[in-house]
Amino acid sequence: SNKGDEIKMWITPEEVLLANALWVSERANPFFILQRRKGHGKGGGITGLLVGTMDVVLDSSARVAPYRILHQTGDSQVFWSIACGSSRKEITQHWEWLEANLLQTLSIFDNDEDITTFVKGKISGIIAEENKSKAALEDEDSGKFREAEQKMRKLFGMPDEEKLVNYYSCSYWKGRVPRQGWLYLSINHICFYSFLLGKEVTLVVQWTDVTRLEKNATLVFPESVRVSTRHTEHYFSMFLNVNDTFKLMEQLATIAMRQLLDNEGFAADRSLPKPCKTLKNVSALKRDLDARAKNERYRALFRLTQDERLDGHTDCTLWTPFAKMHIVGQLFVSNNYICFCSRDEDLCQLIIPLREVSIVEKADSSSVLPCPVSISTKNKMTFLFANLKDRDFLVQRISDFLQRTPDRLWSDGHPLALIGHSVSQSEGSLPTSTGSAGDPAQRRHYNSSLPTASQGLLRIYQKGDPEDLGPKATREKMKEESWSIHFFEFGRGVCMYRTSKTRELVLNGIPESLRGELWLLFSGAKNEMDTHPGYYAELVEQAMGRCTLATEEIERDLHRSMPEHHAFQNEMGIAALRRVLTAYACRNPGIGYCQAMNIVTSVLLLYCTEEEAFWLLVALCERMLPDYYNTRVVGALVDQGVFEELTRECLPLLYEHMQELGVISTISLSWFLTLFLSVMPFDSAVLLVDCFFYEGIKVIFQVALAVLHANMDTLLGCTDEGEAMTILGRYLDNVVNKQTVSPPIPHLHALLTSGNEPPPEIDVFELIKSSYDKFGSLRADDIEQMRFKQRLKVIQSLEDTAKRSVVRAIMTDSAFSIEELEELYVLFKAKHIMSCYWGASSTAAERHDPSLPYLEQYRIDLGQFCQLFGALGTWLCGTHTATLAARLFRLLDGNRDGLVNFKEFVTGLSGMYHGDMTEKLKLLYKLHLPPGKRGDRSHSGRHFVVCVSEVKDYKYYLRMWAKEKEPRKETIKDLPRMNQEQFIELCKTLYNMFSEDPLEQELYHAIATVASLLLRIGEVGKRFGNGNGGRKPNGAADAPAAELPRPEKEDPNGGSGPGQSLVCQALAEAQLETPPQQTSDEEVKDDTSVSSYSVVSAGSLQCEDIADDTVLIGCGGDQQRRGSTLDGDWSITFEQVLASMLTEPALVDYFEKKGDIQARMAACKMQRAVERQVSSSSDHELAQLST
Repeated sequence: SNKGDEIKMWITPEEVLLANALWVSERANPFFILQRRKGHGKGGGITGLLVGTMDVVLDSSARVAPYRILHQTGDSQVFWSIACGSSRKEITQHWEWLEANLLQTLSIFDNDEDITTFVKGKISGIIAEENKSKAALEDEDSGKFREAEQKMRKLFGMPDEEKLVNYYSCSYWKGRVPRQGWLYLSINHICFYSFLLGKEVTLVVQWTDVTRLEKNATLVFPESVRVSTRHTEHYFSMFLNVNDTFKLMEQLATIAMRQLLDNEGFAADRSLPKPCKTLKNVSALKRDLDARAKNERYRALFRLTQDERLDGHTDCTLWTPFAKMHIVGQLFVSNNYICFCSRDEDLCQLIIPLREVSIVEKADSSSVLPCPVSISTKNKMTFLFANLKDRDFLVQRISDFLQRTPDRLWSDGHPLALIGHSVSQSEGSLPTSTGSAGDPAQRRHYNSSLPTASQGLLRIYQKGDPEDLGPKATREKMKEESWSIHFFEFGRGVCMYRTSKTRELVLNGIPESLRGELWLLFSGAKNEMDTHPGYYAELVEQAMGRCTLATEEIERDLHRSMPEHHAFQNEMGIAALRRVLTAYACRNPGIGYCQAMNIVTSVLLLYCTEEEAFWLLVALCERMLPDYYNTRVVGALVDQGVFEELTRECLPLLYEHMQELGVISTISLSWFLTLFLSVMPFDSAVLLVDCFFYEGIKVIFQVALAVLHANMDTLLGCTDEGEAMTILGRYLDNVVNKQTVSPPIPHLHALLTSGNEPPPEIDVFELIKSSYDKFGSLRADDIEQMRFKQRLKVIQSLEDTAKRSVVRAIMTDSAFSIEELEELYVLFKAKHIMSCYWGASSTAAERHDPSLPYLEQYRIDLGQFCQLFGALGTWLCGTHTATLAARLFRLLDGNRDGLVNFKEFVTGLSGMYHGDMTEKLKLLYKLHLPPGKRGDRSHSGRHFVVCVSEVKDYKYYLRMWAKEKEPRKETIKDLPRMNQEQFIELCKTLYNMFSEDPLEQELYHAIATVASLLLRIGEVGKRFGNGNGGRKPNGAADAPAAELPRPEKEDPNGGSGPGQSLVCQALAEAQLETPPQQTSDEEVKDDTSVSSYSVVSAGSLQCEDIADDTVLIGCGGDQQRRGSTLDGDWSITFEQVLASMLTEPALVDYFEKKGDIQARMAACKMQRAVERQVSSSSDHELAQLST
């Protein structure tokens, strides 16, 4: 009622002192009272009149609603008004919501104050949300939403790249207490914030960490949403509209799973039609996601391609000439199609491609036929739609789309959207290229004169005339006749009316002569083929002759596809199969080639031409069996999970038993991946393929359930997996098609498993019929819902497997424990994922290649490495930390691609945490050498990557792994010498490192002593090198040449006197002894203690003071050298550094001390929970450090 519109429903809680004055209580419970205004509804009396008069006198505009709800607690005299209504119906709805959602919850609280605070918070939240949605309808002010987005970023420390999709008022349960607050759903996170009674609750969960998402109502929680991660569960309840919220959560979780699967970050949809009215309060993203969901449903319903965008839909009726009636349904219009679906799905479905449309016109309106539109196609069919609300607008939209529909459709570059880089480079040349590949006559690999270009292999190899087969041939002829009648009545080709009659004919088996045509029609492949003429031929030319991992696998499997069929016992069939599979691998490198594709494709080639088989394969891999054939067969694993769930629902007894034996998972994978083709005799399985192309995956589920049901009794008696497998295997071997006209094909599987007495035969038609009778109620929507749930589970368990594989692969080379490695992997992966959605320039796809070994899949760049180094490293040097991290990053990035994988990352950390002093110093020493002089690691790595970028071939991976497995014998002696500038940098790093240590002073003194000693050794070594003209001194004959000071240039003028060179020699030899021998250390100490003060005093080397222009005092000459003119000939070896360091106990203790990675990781996790991430603007500053 209008009055209700003026008077708000929920009202901001206000105190009411006299609850009963002028009001009558009608319903009550311990927390709420529903009251009616006296004088309203029931007969008046004096009070009634009085109330009425008071209302008028006070203010007619302040009309009081006749009904209200108050909140009260215990014995308190204070009441709070929380809702009002203009009719009993309205107020009752509110009352029921309170009873359903709040009553149970409130009984949990211990004291009345908490209850009142909670109720007030809850009601305020509801009002805010109602206002938000009202504003969306009436208000043009987008401030509210922007405000919420800003608030979210501030509360949870998110950068600007994090986009809010929507926010909801709800309660979050901490233990058994609900906290009223706001739930923020952003593209990458689910966040909750509440501040009540002085208690703050903040929660942030990444979507990529979610393992389950469920909507359920339990006794304890009213209708609630449960969000589970690997370690915890979170409950949210009391949403205003729980279904909407849950739908959005599902979508966001799906996007996150896609990101884990193939690392596509979320890209907003640029091609959405603009809204006619700006709904500023609904975020653009929310609109985008709603449109996405509609698009997906539309495409799935009519089997349309990925680039089809739904423009709009409207209710209407369609005149069906075959039934002589108007049927009610919905009309959908998108950029290339007009589709219709009846309200009762079985009645009629229609797909009209705009390329087929010749005329669209408004027919005359009449009472029988209001607002009709007639659409005629080029093959003389006319469709009559009526009862269209916005007829003019609709006709205008269709005309707009028609004008954009070219006659010869090569839809502007779209076909290439799914192809790897190789193809997209030559995009321009594809349709009209004039080179050798373009001219059909000159094509080397595929041209129209090939037999398989014009007919299926079955036709080519048809032995004998079907006439010989008597009754079977007659039945086949009858089937063909039935289809001819059907075509006459319902139309033939893409615009055919699809009705329950069509399904009936399909279930009876499609005649062999029509199989190819109807598969193409029902799968939607026909539309794609018609809009991309010449595409397949071009693709074959590009793909053949390349050598990739996919082509090698294809080659290996070609002869195993259908070896028992004569069409594949010769080169023609094999060559056609090779071309189709290779072309597809080139079109979609993300899938490439996966086992089982060969079996399905060989069956397609029996009934279709090569080009048709190719487009059917596209329909299968990209639409009908989503993600089935990627490297980890995720789609099939998901459907295996769905199948388990269906078994639990439909055959609960059997399910329990099968779970114990672990059978379901083993069987279903092969059933689904090859659509039963690999487990049933060919003639029978091909009938299931008929149904599959018409009905989609539900048929496969139905039949799988029917197979289990038929064997229920024997399966329940099984004691182990093997026995169950044998029973099912034998059953499927004996599913026969008695109507087939093809000559019998021996079924290899059957030959292997037949027992003593032949088991009974099962008629495939009976099996299909019983699957519809028993399990036909299965709906596509339900399957999608189940798939969502399973996808979370499957992808997260694959992620766990990947983690274990990576840890296993590097565990032998690492001193970290397995648990530590696993935790490090989680932190590392989280950094990678954040970079994907907050990264500045590098796109995620470049970072992540699912075809690589697990070890290479996640990689981080310098910015993220520096953050992890700061959080986990032990060598922190204050403001100098980022520089040191950048040096370590450069050292670890063996292939110079600006990214470090997990193994390299762990190697770097290990260097800091494990190993003795020598190892740690060696790492520090290497960090201060210029790139390219750091020992042998980088070269092999670099060589490897060059190969990979040329062609990703598994042989390279194998070689690479073998190389990595070889123990590296890098000795101290392999390290190059260090010059003066690098040495000063090393000192600077050490000073900065010690500034964080409690024993700072002792360490400063020790490093000053060592630095002065090393500067002298370098000086002396330089002279010694020059004086000897580069020849070895006698005493050092056995020292390896690499260790002797090598002057840059020999000094032709001889040099210094023999006395000095002897001193140098002694000094150099003292440094060349192996470090652990105590004597040499003592000697060094005695030799140099006199002069150690003279070089660099501890005071002059404070933390940041070693700038380039620091004055260094040489030992021999007193001349000062400025940083700009550092001594080019001065150098020292690693052994000299090590030996000098070993003389100082403070330094030895510092470097021998073990770090505690556990504590660091715990701190890092805490920090991740509190502030999410520094905004990616800091990436730029870090990038400058690395140059």
